[in-house]
Amino acid sequence: MVVRVDPRYFRPAEVDSLLGDASKIRDKLGWTPEISFEALIREMVESDAALAKRDALVVQEGYRVYRHHE
Repeated sequence: MVVRVDPRYFRPAEVDSLLGDASKIRDKLGWTPEISFEALIREMVESDAALAKRDALVVQEGYRVYRHHE
């Protein structure tokens, strides 16, 4: 797989690295995540794959697909 970056999609103030730290909310409120990071990523990929499959079917049937996520 080859991935290319299209500079048109960069935000004017693109941030190179975004890091989160849930220790404060964990310490102060006792919060813990309900699902693991790996499960979250799996859900996101499965959702994107389902949308891609749907879009492919729509195109196959001759309809236009609107690319809202691009």
